[in-house]
Amino acid sequence: MRLHRTLVYAVINAIDKIFNEGEYADKVVQKTLKIDKRWGARDRKFIAETIYEMVRWKRLYNEIAGTKGHYTRENIWKNFAAYAVLKGYKIPDDWHQLAGTPTRRIKGMFDDLQKERKFRESVPDWMDARCVKEIGEARWEKEIKELNQPAKVILRVNTLKINKQKLQKLLEEEDVQTEFIPDQPDALVLTERKNVFMTKIFKDGLFEVQDASSQLVAPFLDVKPGQRVIDTCAGAGGKTLHLAALMQNKGQIIALDIYDHKLKELKKRAKRDGAHNIETRPIESSKTIKKLKNTADRVLIDAPCSGLGVLKRNPDSKWKMQAEFIDKIINTQAEILDSYSSMVKEGGKLVYATCSILPSENEKQVELFLANHPEFKLIEDKKVSPVKSGFDGFYMALMEKVKS
Repeated sequence: MRLHRTLVYAVINAIDKIFNEGEYADKVVQKTLKIDKRWGARDRKFIAETIYEMVRWKRLYNEIAGTKGHYTRENIWKNFAAYAVLKGYKIPDDWHQLAGTPTRRIKGMFDDLQKERKFRESVPDWMDARCVKEIGEARWEKEIKELNQPAKVILRVNTLKINKQKLQKLLEEEDVQTEFIPDQPDALVLTERKNVFMTKIFKDGLFEVQDASSQLVAPFLDVKPGQRVIDTCAGAGGKTLHLAALMQNKGQIIALDIYDHKLKELKKRAKRDGAHNIETRPIESSKTIKKLKNTADRVLIDAPCSGLGVLKRNPDSKWKMQAEFIDKIINTQAEILDSYSSMVKEGGKLVYATCSILPSENEKQVELFLANHPEFKLIEDKKVSPVKSGFDGFYMALMEKVKS
């Protein structure tokens, strides 16, 4: 396999932005792919895959290249050399940046480093230790291996406009092949990665891109048409839009978030999807919550979390997250649960959800909440394991407010 200079330069510049300028990998990939309109599907695939692989395996490549995590231009090239050798690319003789690449040493070091999980699975020491402590060595070993696999592209059919079978046929006409996922009524998985955002059917609001595990959350809330539903951490609204579809556009959804720019994005998406029962409200102070006390049939708390369940699609968070962040976010989750649960009326239901695999963010958080809030009872909870599902790691707990 040959390397093409312009494509490799695009990758090197992207890695520089991610590790030296702190930009998010997914945004950098999007921007990089727009640099040259002449790039074909194979070129774009090489760029996106190489960037994500170099981010995902950062610690492994650093150790092989001996660069100690210092991302000078020269060191980025050394990391790329390790990647290229291990992927079986022929190292060009006339590229001065790759001159003297020690092919045999790279392969030998890779084999040696397979003995230690922190290098083999490319994770920071603190993350490895925390996950072993919380979920045990055997389970963490399996989960991190799965979380290091690239994420599949999953679509959620917008049932306000079309059904799954018709959407699949329209996608085939755009040369996008999909398969159904068992027990996921609204999900389609792409058999080969394609840029679906450029299709007319996406622009017409016939589907959203949403992981299969994330698609389990809105149905778990047990919404009915005509209810008042509050999505408390709505963000750009992936789950809000799913709720609107499940409610058949009937009733009211109040989408709250502390970030107004995310709610503006939700408004755009809702318009495209034909979701008319959504009202957005930025959380400006505790008054926003107090005004809604005891008013909601259903409340969704898709809580901020470590995101350890979504490392497949956000591999750079392994390196951006700090150890102390976990304890800080656990405190935030407890405060949010305590405050936002007040919006549920008697007989109403609450779902607390995270995209984490840590019990401290999940079932232990719910246990603490229930101990302090006897007015709620747990109906059921669900843990979605990346190993068992092949998708993101998620947790969700459904609770009912049995008294005011």
